Amino acid sequence: MSTYNPYENMLNTLDVAAEKLGYTRSEYEVLRHPERELKVAVPLQLDNGEVRVYEGYRCQHSTLRGSAKGGLRFHPDSDENEVRALAAWMTIKNAIANIPYGGGKGGIKVDPKTLNPRELERLTRNFVRRIAPIIGVNTDVPAPDVNTNAQIMSWIADEYSTLKGEWSPGIVTGKPIEVGGSLGRNEATGRGCLIALQSYLAKKNLDIKNLTVAVQGFGNVGSVGARLMAQAGAKVVAIGDVSVNIYNPNGIDVEKAYEYANSHGRSLEGYSEPGMTTIGAQDLLAQPVDVLYMAALENQLNKDNMENIQAKIILEGANGPTTNDADKYFYEKGIDIIPDVLANGGGVVVSYYEWVQNKASFYWTEEEVNERLTKNMQNSFEAVWEMQHKYNVPPRQAAYMVALERLVVETKWRGYNC
Repeated sequence: MSTYNPYENMLNTLDVAAEKLGYTRSEYEVLRHPERELKVAVPLQLDNGEVRVYEGYRCQHSTLRGSAKGGLRFHPDSDENEVRALAAWMTIKNAIANIPYGGGKGGIKVDPKTLNPRELERLTRNFVRRIAPIIGVNTDVPAPDVNTNAQIMSWIADEYSTLKGEWSPGIVTGKPIEVGGSLGRNEATGRGCLIALQSYLAKKNLDIKNLTVAVQGFGNVGSVGARLMAQAGAKVVAIGDVSVNIYNPNGIDVEKAYEYANSHGRSLEGYSEPGMTTIGAQDLLAQPVDVLYMAALENQLNKDNMENIQAKIILEGANGPTTNDADKYFYEKGIDIIPDVLANGGGVVVSYYEWVQNKASFYWTEEEVNERLTKNMQNSFEAVWEMQHKYNVPPRQAAYMVALERLVVETKWRGYNC
């Protein structure tokens, strides 16, 4: 899968969605191309005096519906194609959620585990200085993603505010509560995945208390989502991260695993409980469970392993975990997918709420945030469900069709094709 290009994967899905809706290429051509891409060299002097230079990226795929919006990831495998695809998925995701954002994404090609906290802070601040000309509270608003967190968002907000000469908390979302974050934001993506799953189960007259779940990825999205599913009554029998994959046929004590990972650097390495065994990464994906919750990275379900998947439902908490080949195979096999651009939209929805609260300097209770999130996710699911059954297409195509229809209508009103 070394030749896999996630942006081409996105374009292929977009083209099929456009064909189903009867759009000509001219009607959506602008959405096939990122509006703006910035590649920067980010210098860093380590504590030992050595100077390194890292590649950094920020892509603004679309600002048609509003400010570009999307996360920053610090990962050694980040590159232009990955960031470009992630930005485009954000455009689609925000349109499905029907919030006034376009799509953006960024990152640094770095393994943050090789840096100490002081070095990581300096790298983050240097990156902000490099991308400052194209980000802004009303132009492009970053957020956390893989290997970034509330602390890094705080450094970004502080550095950007220093450059602007005024406190600008709305420049990023996913901040700590103490510096303008929103209650409920930390759990929003995992909670949104649960709401999407519950919406699906309601359509199928299924009870979550009768379901078994396997979880790939135990960072924020995976651990929060698994915890909420377990609290709702599901039996989580397998969880895994980059360090270890574990299986317990009697059900994993997700609360215990959650507390362990949070106190051990977001890692499950060394975790144990009665009845638990370790399994391989591919064995986790092949578990005969009701729900396979994908919460790691893109390109995890592909032509090399798709025939091994035994789950009945695939819930995509990660961005782009399923390739086009696997997507087609699962649809033909009757394996239902709740696609990423729908399922993991809770994070950006509550990021939008955080941004609104920052701009108004008026903050909501966690109950208010969760109520708004639940309504938004349910509305988004309903729009995709209706599109899916109106055109008899797979869920991912339906999700793209919902987004594309909204984007093309706005494009025509604004005259981008003139």
